[in-house]
Parts: sequence; structure tokens; C-alpha cells
Amino acid sequence: MANLERPLSPHLGIYKWPLAMAISILHRITGVALTIGAVLMVAIFIAVASDPEYYEWIRGYLTNKIGKTFLILWTFALFLHLFNGIRHLFWDAGYGFEKSTTTKSGVWVIIVTFILTIAVWGAAYYCTNV
Repeated sequence: MANLERPLSPHLGIYKWPLAMAISILHRITGVALTIGAVLMVAIFIAVASDPEYYEWIRGYLTNKIGKTFLILWTFALFLHLFNGIRHLFWDAGYGFEKSTTTKSGVWVIIVTFILTIAVWGAAYYCTNV
């Protein structure tokens, strides 16, 4: 018979999420997103090499609102994964393990990711509307 008095195991809603934990989870998610984006890039390269109609079909999907949203999020994933990977390289070398340093570097990863994502898409918008 089950003991109803024993405590239940805590779940993620109980824990306070430190920034390092959130970025670690985002790093894994962005790795998956980059893999999906890489498959899409291969499909685009195959379309360019094989059939103009197939390329226009893919281009039609990527230029609508959903496609552009996907590409913006993919760019965000690329930058976040890149800069968090650089942060991990410093950790592998033995630098930046202090709690204040990990928090500061995590904040910088997020700030630089947002700035560069906005800059890339701002430049793309500017170049297409000149």
C-alpha cells in the first residue's frame, strides 16, 4: 500500500532558475534549431542547383511572415549558440567560474545576441529597401 504521507519529489516549477541554467537549456535548444536550419539550408542549395520552380517554392515559404519569423529565430539561435560556445571555451580553459563572472558573461551573451540579431536583420531590411 502506498504511503500518502511521504513528500512528493520537487519539480521544475519549485526551483529558482539561475541565469546559467536558463542559458544552458537555451544552448541545447538552439543546437537543435541550428540542426533544423542546416537541413533547410541543404534543401535550399539542392533547389538552387536542381530546379528553379523548387527554389521559388521554398523562397515563397521563407519570404512570408512565418518563414521570416523562423529565419529571425534561427539567426538568434546561431548567435546565442556561438557566443555561449565561446563562453564555454573560456570555462574549458579554467576562466570565469566565479558566480558573479558566470552571471555577467551570461548577461553579455544575451545582450550581444539580441544586438547582433537586430543588426543583421536591420541590415538585411535596409539592403532590400534601398
